Amino acid sequence: MMLAMLLAPLVSALLCGMWLRFARRYHWLDHPGHRSSHTRATPSSGGAGVMLALMLSVAVAAGSGVNWAAAYWLLLGLALVLMLAGMVDDRHNLPAMGRLGVYGLCCIVLIWVLDLHLAIPAMSAWIIVPLLVLGLLWFLNLYNFMDGIDGLAALQCFLAAASAALLAFLAGAPLFSLFCLLLALSQLGFLYWNWPPARLFMGDSGSIPSGFLLGGLALYGASAGALPLGCWLVLLAGFITDASWTLVERLLRGVSVTEAHREHAYQRLSRHWGSHAAVDFLLLALNALWLFPLAWAIGQWSEFQVLLVILAYVPLLLGMAKLRALP
Repeated sequence: MMLAMLLAPLVSALLCGMWLRFARRYHWLDHPGHRSSHTRATPSSGGAGVMLALMLSVAVAAGSGVNWAAAYWLLLGLALVLMLAGMVDDRHNLPAMGRLGVYGLCCIVLIWVLDLHLAIPAMSAWIIVPLLVLGLLWFLNLYNFMDGIDGLAALQCFLAAASAALLAFLAGAPLFSLFCLLLALSQLGFLYWNWPPARLFMGDSGSIPSGFLLGGLALYGASAGALPLGCWLVLLAGFITDASWTLVERLLRGVSVTEAHREHAYQRLSRHWGSHAAVDFLLLALNALWLFPLAWAIGQWSEFQVLLVILAYVPLLLGMAKLRALP
């Protein structure tokens, strides 16, 4: 297991570095537009290195005697499909309906398999299962929406997965903890290249499967009794609040929700402060000082998780309301 934990960040950093040279040589670049938060053409699709490093580290752990449940391999297989679709989209801008179809199919397959473990009553499954699919589909899309400034998406995945790993370990779920830790460490290797000022972007090849893995782990962890769903809702509250608030606000204004924009709170703050790193450190502080303690509390007293989840979101929603005044 130690070898797998060492390989995850090192292989991720190595593959991302190799991809950076390849992308520069063949001009696989993300060019800034009038709604971008960056000002220079930057190599993209670095998230592929993250996903490949994760898959390698999970395979090495299996070779070292870790007996992964089938659900973990399913998560990795579907993440690979999403990674490949993301790479094509990064390069050729696939039609929105085509992308959504691939995303939706992966979500349906995962939920259909996890339904074997969720113990959903037959009478309510026809309502709950579609809601779970839509929820997971929304989360992987919102994760893509939040990948707009240097370091933010990779940092969120690292913080959420590392925190979940610790909480699951304390709860006596070592395999779930290890998988979350390997995901976190793989993101850490990419952060070496993506920390402001970024030399490499994650792209859809990284943001979409990262969101899918976090959402999928949340559902599987809850169904397997490894970690309450409320823990994940709290650990990911920063992204969920920003993306959901912005979407609802644009819908109420009658603005197209598919059009690119710069109205997310993290984009407003990065412009206001003139720094991407400042927003990243804010996310780090938010998780360390507020969200992680509440997620830990849910792990200890899961019967109060609804109340604790609400408590976690209240100041974030108030903050979103205040940030509307920023240009």
